This record gives sequence, structure tokens and C-alpha cells, in this order.
Amino acid sequence: MKVERLVEIIGSDFYTGVPDSQLKALCNYLMDRYGIDAKHHVIAANEGNCTALAAGYHLATGKVPVVYMQNSGEGNIINPVASLLNDKVYAIPVVFIVGWRGEPGIHDEPQHIYQGEVTVKLLEDMGIAAFIIGPETTDDEVERKMEEFRGILSSGRDVAFVIRKGALTDAPKVVYRNEYTMVREEIIKHIVKASGEDPIVSTTGKASRELFETRVANGQSHKYDFLTVGSMGHSSSIALGVAINKPDTRVWCVDGDGAVLMHMGSMAVLGSYKPKNMVHVVINNGAHETVGGMPTVAGSIDLVAIAKACGYPNAVCVDSFEALDRELMNAKNRDELSFIEVKCSIGARDDLGRPTTTALENKQNFMEYLKTLS
Repeated sequence: MKVERLVEIIGSDFYTGVPDSQLKALCNYLMDRYGIDAKHHVIAANEGNCTALAAGYHLATGKVPVVYMQNSGEGNIINPVASLLNDKVYAIPVVFIVGWRGEPGIHDEPQHIYQGEVTVKLLEDMGIAAFIIGPETTDDEVERKMEEFRGILSSGRDVAFVIRKGALTDAPKVVYRNEYTMVREEIIKHIVKASGEDPIVSTTGKASRELFETRVANGQSHKYDFLTVGSMGHSSSIALGVAINKPDTRVWCVDGDGAVLMHMGSMAVLGSYKPKNMVHVVINNGAHETVGGMPTVAGSIDLVAIAKACGYPNAVCVDSFEALDRELMNAKNRDELSFIEVKCSIGARDDLGRPTTTALENKQNFMEYLKTLS
């Protein structure tokens, strides 16, 4: 169905969410119609953040908000749905729009397989009535379901539209760009060169794909890298766990701005423990690029100041390869936790591939390599 028609049928004037490629039509529609307007559309840090924000909107207006997200974000909403929205607590009505990655029977990446299997069941277990919209679903069917949903919402309960691949159409074209010129894949090549045979933990999305292909182009083993294909926002915590238990090995984390924002509390933990053998590199293009390019708030905040406030003893921002190479070597040679923010352009090559090894193979190869390190 046309995305504009879905928005009309739902009838809400406030949307908040975390972008998803399955919902690109909706995301582009909202950006085209509202942009980043706090009164109508907020791109939040994570899905729990969205849910609480939606609750505040309802408390202030009495109206029903919409929260959109990839199904991987269901885990982040469980607590606020169960202990804030639920009709046994505050009875706050919300319409969820959930992109269904990993739908059974449809090929998808490994991190989506199990989440896809339990997507609808998790919603049902949280007491959220769900309706699946596919390419064949008619406007009339959605209208009838929304009419039914209004009765549910009026009782302070929540509902969800689960969006199958290709279900939403006719999105406006939106171009996402920024003012920076450094390309992420080239940045990763410089990190790989500086890190040598040190282990790297890389974040969700295109960064891990580019790291994998960099190793292929260099004729290097993939054993040095743990590719965090799912669990967005947790790569720095994984790297911390490795660094603490391999104190004589330099451990690198290649992170992204959207991932850092999603679970920024991990920076406070990192800064508190100050592992002397860890380098935290955040490639910041101010965008959720892997799922379409919608903006994050990282383009307008000071990540270096945040890192310093969290206790990182060394934190810098670079926007040139000359400065990047200098700071990478400084970080490699010092015996302290280092934070490097790298300002990056939006964009990746069209023929960017995906890892040809399985997630399990990646884990096993990485663990075997770590066994050889002190």
C-alpha cells in the first residue's frame, strides 16, 4: 500500500522511532513531510527512548502517538511497554509500526533469523495486538483493522502494524548528505593498517561489511575481527570484555554514531574502568546510513566532550586522513584508553558485499586467535 495512505488511516500527528530499511518508505515520507520537527517527528536514540517519548506526548496531549522501529528493537521496548504503557500500570496507548526483518521463509542476514521467528509472538506476549501488512494487503483491510484498533487504544492498550518486505510503496525521494569528505571504507583501511594484528570489534551495519572486504582486498585473515552483525550499540561493551581479559593485547573497537547513541551508557562504564589496552574509534557521519541515511543527533553534539566527561583520559576528533593516521598511532603507542571520533561522509559503494563466513565461524575464528594472545 502507499505509505501516505497508511499514515492517513492511522491518523496520528506524532511519530518517533529508530530508522529501519524495511520502513524506508515511511522514514522518507516522514522526513519529506516533517523533517526533524520535535512537534511531529523525532528520531530517538533507541526504541525504549522512543516509547518513553511517545508516553510523554500522550500525557501532554491525550492523543495517540506512533513508534516505528525494526523488529530487532522489540527487546528495547519490553521494559517500558510492560512497566509504563501497560493497562495495568498507566494504560498509555501507542501504535507501533514494526519492520519485519527475518520473516520466516524469506532470506535475510543471520542476526535477523531468530528475531524474525519471534517478532509477532513477542508482541502478543507483551499484550500488543498485531496486524501484518504485506504487499497484497488492501487499504480496506488496513482501515477495518485500524477501526478495531481504535477500540483497543481507547482502553489504554497498545497495537502494532508489522510490515513485511515490500509492503509500503510510493515513498518520496530524500537525499541524505553532510559536509564531510572522508569515506568510511577508506577510514577503516587506515584503522586496519594501524592496528596490525591487534583484534578489532566492529559495529553493526556497513562498517563490519567494509572491514570484512578490506581484509579480503589485503589478503588477510578474518580471524582478527569480531563482526557485531546484530546487537546495535553493544560493540564497545564486547570490546571492553575482551580488553579486560586480554590485558596485554591492544583491542580496537570500530563504532558508529548511531550505535554509540543507542546505548551511550556503555561509554560511562568504559570511562570508569579505563582499560589501558583499548582504542574506541567512532566513525561519525551523523546518519543511520545502513538503513537508509536518516539523521542521528550525533551531528550536533560533542562526542569528545562526552567521552572526556565519562572518564576517557584521551579523546580527540579528526576530519582528515593526516590527523587520523597521527591519532591512530598515538593511540596504539600509549598505555591508556583512547577515544577517536572520525568525521565521515554519508555513502558507500553500490557493490559492497556481505561477509561470506557465518556468524558462528566468525566467533570461532576470533576466539581461536584470542587464545594465541597474552
